[in-house]
This record gives sequence, structure tokens and C-alpha cells, in this order.
Amino acid sequence: MKAKATLKQIAKELNVSVSTVSKALNDSPEISESTKIKIKEYAKLKNYKPNVIGLNLKNRKTKTIGVIIPNILNSFFAKVFSGIEKVADEKGYNVIMCISNESLEKEAHTLEMLSNGTIDGFILSVSEEAQKLHEYNHFKEIINDGTPIVMFDRIADGVECDKVIVDDFDSALNSTQHLINLGCKNIALFSSVDNLSVGKLRAEGYLKALENNNIPVNENLIIRTDSEAHLKDKIKAVFDNNKIDGIFALDENDSVAALKIGLKKGYKIPKELSIIGFADGILASRRLSPSLTTVSQHGIEIGEVAAKLLIDRLESKEEDLPYETVVIKTKLKERESTRKL
Repeated sequence: MKAKATLKQIAKELNVSVSTVSKALNDSPEISESTKIKIKEYAKLKNYKPNVIGLNLKNRKTKTIGVIIPNILNSFFAKVFSGIEKVADEKGYNVIMCISNESLEKEAHTLEMLSNGTIDGFILSVSEEAQKLHEYNHFKEIINDGTPIVMFDRIADGVECDKVIVDDFDSALNSTQHLINLGCKNIALFSSVDNLSVGKLRAEGYLKALENNNIPVNENLIIRTDSEAHLKDKIKAVFDNNKIDGIFALDENDSVAALKIGLKKGYKIPKELSIIGFADGILASRRLSPSLTTVSQHGIEIGEVAAKLLIDRLESKEEDLPYETVVIKTKLKERESTRKL
């Protein structure tokens, strides 16, 4: 028995979109007669049979949103999810959450699995592996297939969809400027997220603040990695071999490590060393002594805005609703780890 072809296989072979194949097979007036004939003949040749159950599911609104987050242990993503769930519940939508674990393969598989009629649309933050490889075709295919996506925090610039981001560059610039205003002259940068779009933008903001204040860049004070594995050893080396009076850490784990190692090395914080960390989890704000001054990303608000964008698109009668990119402003929350030198 010949294996049945799928819409995706036919589209790939004929170098057209999945929606074009679907419309041609359903005699849509949007498709030319010659294209219809070509697609129908090829579908017949390849033993294509429409999945009636699948079509019924696709045409029926499930009132369910799929959420894909990269990391369940990150408190920021937990806050975003709570914001999504709040708005979804108010609008009568259910939410299915999946975790990519920073894997491109798992991310793509989840998109394909849930886009078969299980959900109406996706809200997601791009996996580390996808950003590292600049591989975003799996998002484009889902969108071309008619399932809308809203990206938040980590986004793919080449993918046309609604997006919710924070002002990473400006936040980093302002945070570094705050350290400079406190009297810091030797400010270290610690990052284990340099392969992510947000990590790059934050590092650029730090460098711009130094440039604005005519402070020479000291590469010995800058750690930019894509892994937490060796970060602590590198932080210890910075403390051992340099004189520092300020630290800007680009991720919650980076800032916690900086604070703990700084204290172990005998620094009085904030009397001799001021520290600002990006992200505002419970660990940074409540469980450390001294408590960390942090850049708050307003995760709940990001989730609420993302859910509203998706539901508005799902319920809009406009076919060509323009895509939006919403920028959420961060806030510097001053605590015990910073003070004027």
C-alpha cells in the first residue's frame, strides 16, 4: 500500500505554501486554475487523502492557547505564564503549557503536535538552541499554516508575528549609568546568556553607558558566556585579578553568584561594591542578604499583553491585521546591594 502524502509534503515538493495546497484542493477562487490542476494531479499521484477529523478540528475554535516556555525553573517565565493564564481565564480560553528545555527539536515537535487542531494559537519565548543556530523555519511554517504566534522576551527578528519585549538595551544602559552615578569606576559585566538576543542587547547597553561616560572598556572585567557551568570560576578570577567597585549581572543566576562570591572574597556590599542584577525573582529580592538591587521585567504584565494580542487576533474579523511589537518598560528596584560610594 502506498503511503499517504501530507499537505506539508505536497507543498514542499511543489515549492508552494501549505495554505496554497489546502486552498487549491478545496477549489478556492483565490488560486488560479492552472495551479489547482497541478496540485490536484500531484495530490492524486501521491495518494493524498484529506484528514476529515483534522479538518473539522482546524475549522472549529478550540478556545485553547498553547504556551511554550524554554525553562520551567526561571521565575520570570513563571510570572509571564501567570499573566497569560489570568487574561485567558477572563476571556474564556484554556491554556496548555509545554517546556522546550532550550531544545530546537522539542520546540519544533511541540509546535507541530499542538497545531493539528488542539490549540488556536501559540505564545512562546524562543529556545536557546534556536537562537544560537538562527533556525526559525518551524515558526514560519506554523504561521503560514494559519496558526498565529505571539513571541515574548526572546524573539526571532526574521519571523513576522506579534511580539512583546522589554527595553533590554535601555534597561542595561540605565542600570550601568546608575552604577556610574553612585561613583563606580570599575564596573564588571557578568553574563551567561550571551547567545540569547536579550543577553546581547543588555551587553550592548552596558558598553554604551561606558562610552557615554568616557570610561575605557576593560575586557578583564567582562565575562560573556553562553553557559553557567564555568561562570563561577570566571567570576572568581575577575575578583582575584582586578579591582572592581560595581557589577552589572545580566541574569538572575549571574547576579546571585556575583553577590555570594563577592562576599566570600571579603567585599563589603554595598560599602565597597555595588551590584545590580537583571530579573526580579524571589531569590534575589527576599532570600539573599544583602538583598539585590534588580531590573524588574514585569513578567505578569508581559504575559497579560501577549495573551491580549493573541486573543484579539483570534477574534478579529480582519484577515490582514497588522502585526504589533509592544515594548514593556522595566523598572530598577533599589535594595541593599547598591549605595553611593
